[in-house]
Amino acid sequence: MPFNAATEAARLSIAPMMDWTDRHCRFLHRQLSRQALLYTEMVTAPALVRGGAVHLLAHDSAEHPVALQLGGSDPGELAQAARLGAEAGYDEINLNCGCPSDRVQSGTFGAVLMKRPELVADCVAAMREAVDVEVTVKCRIGVDDQDPHKVLPDFLDRIAAAGCARVTVHARKAWLQGLSPKENRDIPPLDYDLVHEMKGRFPQLHVSINGGIDTLAEARAHLDAGLDGVMIGRAAYHRPADILAAADPEIFGTGEARSPEQAVDAMLPYIEAHLRGGGRLHQVTRHMLGLFAGRPGARQWRRVLSEGATRPGAGTELVLQALDRVRLEGGAGATRRAG
Repeated sequence: MPFNAATEAARLSIAPMMDWTDRHCRFLHRQLSRQALLYTEMVTAPALVRGGAVHLLAHDSAEHPVALQLGGSDPGELAQAARLGAEAGYDEINLNCGCPSDRVQSGTFGAVLMKRPELVADCVAAMREAVDVEVTVKCRIGVDDQDPHKVLPDFLDRIAAAGCARVTVHARKAWLQGLSPKENRDIPPLDYDLVHEMKGRFPQLHVSINGGIDTLAEARAHLDAGLDGVMIGRAAYHRPADILAAADPEIFGTGEARSPEQAVDAMLPYIEAHLRGGGRLHQVTRHMLGLFAGRPGARQWRRVLSEGATRPGAGTELVLQALDRVRLEGGAGATRRAG
């Protein structure tokens, strides 16, 4: 398997999440971890190729290593979209075979592709032919009434033969009928053992596990048990400092842990540039609400930003005001504990 920055960074990655992992979210996450692999929201190949929506590929150079996730099922169209992504500078192109939403199903991509592994293999092969960066796949263990112990090995065998050297497996089935996308994130039972078994059966594949992983300690346990990588989604979004601030020393063995306060300081110039470009404060700060989760002052931090960031003219002074509330609460908490 060829070495590249994205493969090393995939030891810990942040899941692609619709409406959440936009460029502002990724920039924030990068202030907490220099090493973790970041993913875009899913971008559909038709939007890029037929719709010309190349603005969806915009990202900051500071986000690297960063991967573009594509949705689609037409090999030629995905190849064109992958080429656009590579030209835009992404370190990896990922094919979504895991999203269970109705909108995705109607486009014949996402988790429904688990039913058509031969088509997925054709898509991977076409994308590999089109770009020099790594092409990867994110999938489920199966869908609906499929037997994951039969379906997943066949799926992995086919995509590996087509040139995919790295896969992320969400360790749950997706139920395409009867469960909402939200329910599909929680209700189908997790089968971590099956994902670990797949690493044993496909030692040449770089296998990352996804689904229900809530702490760095859990991530470390999966890595210590032999998996190549761990992908974390909602926990990293809602509690970014808990997952990412210590990730570099604890998962990658490099650098130092960073604090939420350091991340806020690093975000200020970025926010100022965003505002100068015509953006609104809440477009950035909505991703920062969980920075102090579990710490004294977290509620005040969220309240100040939630109430004020949408107001006309709101700027970095509001962020500093919210940070002052955190520091005040933290100091008061320390005083109360000492007393």
